Amino acid sequence: MELTVSSTVFREGETIPAKYTCQGEDISPSITWGEPPDGTRSLAIIVDDPDAPGGVFTHWIIFNLPADTRQLPAAVPTQPRLDSGARQGKTDFGRVGYGGPCPPPGKPHRYQFTVYALDRTLDLAAGASRSQVLEAMQGNILSRGRLTGIYER
Repeated sequence: MELTVSSTVFREGETIPAKYTCQGEDISPSITWGEPPDGTRSLAIIVDDPDAPGGVFTHWIIFNLPADTRQLPAAVPTQPRLDSGARQGKTDFGRVGYGGPCPPPGKPHRYQFTVYALDRTLDLAAGASRSQVLEAMQGNILSRGRLTGIYER
């Protein structure tokens, strides 16, 4: 079962508005997803750019979202721990919280917003790296879904 992931500010394959990038307010866009499967204990989101010159570049990591969460509003605070108990990991910008698209000038890059439904919460501290989160999720993913936007400078 795949999760349906959407946003009110861009559709699959469309351009992410500048407001949500390093050329704008650099705030996270609103993200919504469908009902996860039974047994879901938490959710995680990883946003990355697979077209970055140095390989996959991570723009956002958020994990331990409560299982009943179905959306994140725009402008999620860039703090290690959210009021819901969710934690944010460290991005490839070297900071916690969302960092918007900021590709080098040239060709468009894809930005993948992947939502994971997990059968447990992750025993990781805020500030965890992408590799730590992916390792902790291994064998615990019940479902996933993805929304891809593009952006170029």
